[in-house]
Amino acid sequence: MFTTLYSEDTEYSADSVEWLTQDDETSGFFACGTYQLVQEEGEPAAEASPKRPRKGRVYLYHFEEANGCLERLQCIETSAILDMKWLPAWNNECNPHLATVNSLGQLEIYEFLSDEKKLQRRTCFCLAEEQESQEEAPLALALDWRHDGQHIQLAISDSKGGLSLLNYSPQGEIIRERSWLSHGFEAWTCAFDRWSPHLLYSGGDDMLLMAHDLRTEQRAWTNRAHMAGVTCLLSHPRHKNHLLTGSYDEQLRLFDTRSMKRTLAQLDLSGGIWRLKPHPAQPDLILAACMYTNFSVVELDVAAPGLSLLGAYEEHESICYGADWAPFRNKDDASLTMATCSFYDHKLCVSRVEISK
Repeated sequence: MFTTLYSEDTEYSADSVEWLTQDDETSGFFACGTYQLVQEEGEPAAEASPKRPRKGRVYLYHFEEANGCLERLQCIETSAILDMKWLPAWNNECNPHLATVNSLGQLEIYEFLSDEKKLQRRTCFCLAEEQESQEEAPLALALDWRHDGQHIQLAISDSKGGLSLLNYSPQGEIIRERSWLSHGFEAWTCAFDRWSPHLLYSGGDDMLLMAHDLRTEQRAWTNRAHMAGVTCLLSHPRHKNHLLTGSYDEQLRLFDTRSMKRTLAQLDLSGGIWRLKPHPAQPDLILAACMYTNFSVVELDVAAPGLSLLGAYEEHESICYGADWAPFRNKDDASLTMATCSFYDHKLCVSRVEISK
């Protein structure tokens, strides 16, 4: 089912991969983010102090589908990256942007210059409020976006359990709408509801899944179904009211957001689930990064409803953090392409995936 086409050493520990889906001309580009704790010479990684500086890199790659060649186009030195997302271009005259969140509690945005095939840094925004500046800034852990036609709204979760809602304008200005404390421990993840502009979901190390009503600044509901921290969320792009969650408790869960008292379906994937990515053309095929085991491909059956494991990619030997589907299908055999990356072995792979029915 899986064929590794290319493998590369990212040098720093790799934790995020995001494929650009703007149009056919940009479909071969993707970014990879890394996170490296600065250690003293000879110090084991496990004993490195969390107070040590964290550094990272943003890599820009191009994958040539025709010959399976992977080219690293750019390497940008930065603070340690924890998550990244491509933002859509405002119109046909504009370029897409890459938003990253880092260990200094910052949102950094880069413009993708398509003609020059490179990223150019545009702006940086600190999540910490002025009154908090004397304290240690939280790590910015995850981000999501939604486009309302005029602005891009960004949600960011952080290591102190906080959530921030920001607006990014076509002029490149970032405005804070509000920030609030939501979880008792790390807010590992956040995601907008793809069908309702007023709902934002968040998951934390306190084992809580929450829905926030952005009109009233009130919590819409709290779900306590998870047995460990809630680590990733997916508001399904095709099926209204369907929310998938991943957790340290190793269970992939499917909920109907209109009735959160029970799950519609549940699947044990082992190892803790860090990311969930639907395929752009076949969103019922979901790529899951299962931290301590592998990268799994899961199929969602809405009619049943049910979740089934189609296959597992086990090329990586360390923590499986970053994963994303390429937006294209292989022209010859309709196979799919994915990029995956892992942490301590700092490994990036591009692979072909054949789905047999």
